[in-house]
Amino acid sequence: MSRAVTDTDPPETRTANEAANTAANQTVTETASLLARGRAVELHLEVRFQDGFVALSTFDAEPIACTIGDGTLTAEFESTLLGLAPGSETYVVAHGSELFSPYDEANIHWMERGDFPPEIAPIPGLVVAFQTPGGHETSGVVLEVEADRVRVDFNHPFAGRSLTIRVRVLSVAEPEPEPRPKHGPEA
Repeated sequence: MSRAVTDTDPPETRTANEAANTAANQTVTETASLLARGRAVELHLEVRFQDGFVALSTFDAEPIACTIGDGTLTAEFESTLLGLAPGSETYVVAHGSELFSPYDEANIHWMERGDFPPEIAPIPGLVVAFQTPGGHETSGVVLEVEADRVRVDFNHPFAGRSLTIRVRVLSVAEPEPEPRPKHGPEA
Protein backbone atom coordinates (compact mmCIF):
# COMPACT_ATOMS: atom_id res chain seq x y z
CA MET A 1 0.00 0.00 0.00
CA SER A 2 1.28 3.45 -0.83
CA ARG A 3 1.17 6.37 1.52
CA ALA A 4 1.79 10.05 1.02
CA VAL A 5 3.32 12.31 3.63
CA THR A 6 4.08 16.00 3.78
CA ASP A 7 7.52 17.35 4.50
CA THR A 8 6.40 17.96 8.10
CA ASP A 9 4.95 14.50 8.77
CA PRO A 10 7.09 11.40 9.27
CA PRO A 11 6.60 8.93 6.39
CA GLU A 12 4.71 6.41 8.49
CA THR A 13 1.89 8.68 9.71
CA ARG A 14 -0.13 9.86 6.71
CA THR A 15 -1.70 7.63 4.06
CA ALA A 16 -2.68 8.70 0.55
CA ASN A 17 -6.37 8.48 1.57
CA GLU A 18 -5.77 10.77 4.54
CA ALA A 19 -4.01 13.24 2.26
CA ALA A 20 -6.96 13.18 -0.14
CA ASN A 21 -9.45 13.65 2.71
CA THR A 22 -7.48 16.63 4.04
CA ALA A 23 -7.50 18.18 0.59
CA ALA A 24 -11.25 17.59 0.27
CA ASN A 25 -11.83 19.68 3.39
CA GLN A 26 -10.23 22.79 1.82
CA THR A 27 -12.49 25.74 1.01
CA VAL A 28 -13.75 26.25 -2.54
CA THR A 29 -11.43 29.25 -2.97
CA GLU A 30 -8.38 27.21 -1.97
CA THR A 31 -9.29 24.22 -4.16
CA ALA A 32 -9.04 26.31 -7.32
CA SER A 33 -5.27 25.81 -7.26
CA LEU A 34 -5.13 22.22 -5.94
CA LEU A 35 -3.92 19.40 -8.14
CA ALA A 36 -6.88 17.63 -9.78
CA ARG A 37 -7.64 15.62 -12.90
CA GLY A 38 -7.46 17.81 -16.01
CA ARG A 39 -5.21 20.43 -14.41
CA ALA A 40 -1.78 21.28 -15.78
CA VAL A 41 1.08 20.79 -13.34
CA GLU A 42 4.80 21.44 -13.18
CA LEU A 43 6.61 19.35 -10.60
CA HIS A 44 9.95 17.99 -9.57
CA LEU A 45 10.22 14.27 -8.96
CA GLU A 46 12.80 12.08 -7.26
CA VAL A 47 12.58 8.28 -7.05
CA ARG A 48 14.81 6.45 -4.56
CA PHE A 49 15.20 2.72 -4.17
CA GLN A 50 15.15 1.18 -0.69
CA ASP A 51 18.97 1.18 -0.56
CA GLY A 52 19.00 4.99 -1.09
CA PHE A 53 20.04 4.89 -4.75
CA VAL A 54 18.46 7.81 -6.66
CA ALA A 55 17.03 6.20 -9.79
CA LEU A 56 15.46 9.38 -11.16
CA SER A 57 15.52 13.04 -10.21
CA THR A 58 14.47 16.25 -11.92
CA PHE A 59 15.40 18.48 -8.96
CA ASP A 60 18.57 19.66 -10.73
CA ALA A 61 16.95 19.68 -14.17
CA GLU A 62 13.84 20.83 -15.99
CA PRO A 63 10.64 19.98 -14.10
CA ILE A 64 8.06 17.59 -15.46
CA ALA A 65 5.17 19.44 -17.11
CA CYS A 66 1.98 17.53 -17.84
CA THR A 67 -1.76 17.47 -17.36
CA ILE A 68 -3.16 15.12 -14.75
CA GLY A 69 -4.86 12.33 -16.69
CA ASP A 70 -2.90 12.76 -19.95
CA GLY A 71 -0.95 9.51 -19.50
CA THR A 72 2.42 11.08 -18.66
CA LEU A 73 2.14 9.69 -15.13
CA THR A 74 0.34 6.48 -14.24
CA ALA A 75 -3.17 6.87 -12.82
CA GLU A 76 -2.05 5.06 -9.68
CA PHE A 77 0.80 7.52 -9.11
CA GLU A 78 -1.41 10.52 -9.93
CA SER A 79 -3.91 9.41 -7.27
CA THR A 80 -1.25 9.94 -4.59
CA LEU A 81 -0.75 13.54 -5.75
CA LEU A 82 -4.35 14.74 -6.00
CA GLY A 83 -5.15 17.65 -3.70
CA LEU A 84 -1.59 18.98 -3.46
CA ALA A 85 -1.11 22.73 -3.75
CA PRO A 86 1.64 24.69 -5.52
CA GLY A 87 4.70 24.94 -3.28
CA SER A 88 3.92 21.72 -1.42
CA GLU A 89 6.40 18.91 -1.13
CA THR A 90 5.40 15.35 -0.31
CA TYR A 91 6.90 11.90 -0.04
CA VAL A 92 5.17 8.78 -1.31
CA VAL A 93 6.38 5.48 0.11
CA ALA A 94 5.18 2.65 -2.10
CA HIS A 95 6.01 -0.48 -4.00
CA GLY A 96 6.81 0.17 -7.65
CA SER A 97 4.48 -2.63 -8.72
CA GLU A 98 1.55 -0.66 -7.22
CA LEU A 99 2.34 2.63 -8.93
CA PHE A 100 3.98 1.73 -12.23
CA SER A 101 3.60 -1.85 -13.37
CA PRO A 102 3.46 -5.30 -11.79
CA TYR A 103 6.64 -7.31 -12.00
CA ASP A 104 6.25 -10.20 -14.46
CA GLU A 105 8.83 -12.97 -14.92
CA ALA A 106 7.47 -13.39 -18.48
CA ASN A 107 9.07 -10.02 -19.32
CA ILE A 108 12.56 -11.51 -18.96
CA HIS A 109 13.91 -12.79 -22.29
CA TRP A 110 17.06 -14.25 -23.79
CA MET A 111 18.10 -12.34 -26.91
CA GLU A 112 20.68 -13.14 -29.53
CA ARG A 113 23.83 -11.07 -29.09
CA GLY A 114 23.49 -10.06 -32.74
CA ASP A 115 20.22 -8.27 -31.89
CA PHE A 116 22.29 -5.58 -30.17
CA PRO A 117 23.87 -2.79 -32.22
CA PRO A 118 27.61 -3.39 -32.72
CA GLU A 119 28.51 -0.22 -30.77
CA ILE A 120 26.75 -1.52 -27.63
CA ALA A 121 28.66 -3.95 -25.45
CA PRO A 122 25.98 -5.50 -23.23
CA ILE A 123 27.03 -5.76 -19.60
CA PRO A 124 24.85 -6.57 -16.57
CA GLY A 125 23.02 -3.47 -15.34
CA LEU A 126 23.12 -1.66 -18.69
CA VAL A 127 19.80 -0.13 -19.76
CA VAL A 128 19.30 -0.54 -23.50
CA ALA A 129 16.60 0.98 -25.74
CA PHE A 130 15.00 -1.40 -28.22
CA GLN A 131 12.61 -0.96 -31.14
CA THR A 132 9.61 -3.31 -30.95
CA PRO A 133 8.27 -5.00 -34.09
CA GLY A 134 5.36 -2.51 -33.90
CA GLY A 135 7.78 0.44 -34.07
CA HIS A 136 7.56 1.48 -30.42
CA GLU A 137 10.60 2.09 -28.25
CA THR A 138 11.02 0.09 -25.06
CA SER A 139 13.91 -0.34 -22.69
CA GLY A 140 15.38 -3.34 -20.96
CA VAL A 141 18.02 -3.99 -18.33
CA VAL A 142 20.78 -6.46 -19.17
CA LEU A 143 20.83 -9.16 -16.48
CA GLU A 144 23.29 -11.71 -17.82
CA VAL A 145 25.65 -12.09 -20.77
CA GLU A 146 26.78 -15.32 -22.40
CA ALA A 147 28.92 -15.83 -25.50
CA ASP A 148 26.05 -15.72 -28.01
CA ARG A 149 23.05 -14.49 -26.02
CA VAL A 150 21.99 -11.86 -23.50
CA ARG A 151 19.29 -12.07 -20.82
CA VAL A 152 17.22 -8.86 -20.66
CA ASP A 153 14.55 -7.73 -18.18
CA PHE A 154 11.80 -5.72 -19.93
CA ASN A 155 9.82 -4.98 -16.75
CA HIS A 156 9.37 -1.34 -15.75
CA PRO A 157 12.60 -0.43 -13.89
CA PHE A 158 10.58 0.46 -10.76
CA ALA A 159 8.45 -2.72 -10.79
CA GLY A 160 9.16 -5.07 -7.90
CA ARG A 161 11.03 -2.43 -5.86
CA SER A 162 10.27 -0.52 -2.67
CA LEU A 163 10.36 3.18 -3.49
CA THR A 164 10.41 6.53 -1.75
CA ILE A 165 9.21 9.21 -4.14
CA ARG A 166 9.72 12.90 -3.39
CA VAL A 167 7.48 15.36 -5.25
CA ARG A 168 7.56 19.17 -5.16
CA VAL A 169 4.62 20.85 -6.90
CA LEU A 170 5.79 24.04 -8.60
CA SER A 171 2.56 25.16 -10.26
CA VAL A 172 -1.01 24.03 -10.90
CA ALA A 173 -3.22 25.62 -13.55
CA GLU A 174 -6.27 24.99 -15.63
CA PRO A 175 -5.09 23.57 -18.98
CA GLU A 176 -5.06 25.83 -22.03
CA PRO A 177 -8.42 25.52 -23.81
CA GLU A 178 -8.44 23.76 -27.15
CA PRO A 179 -9.06 26.19 -30.04
CA ARG A 180 -12.62 25.89 -31.28
CA PRO A 181 -13.22 25.40 -34.99
CA LYS A 182 -14.84 28.39 -36.65
CA HIS A 183 -18.24 27.94 -38.25
CA GLY A 184 -20.23 30.15 -40.53
CA PRO A 185 -19.13 32.91 -42.92
CA GLU A 186 -16.02 33.82 -40.87
CA ALA A 187 -14.57 30.29 -41.13
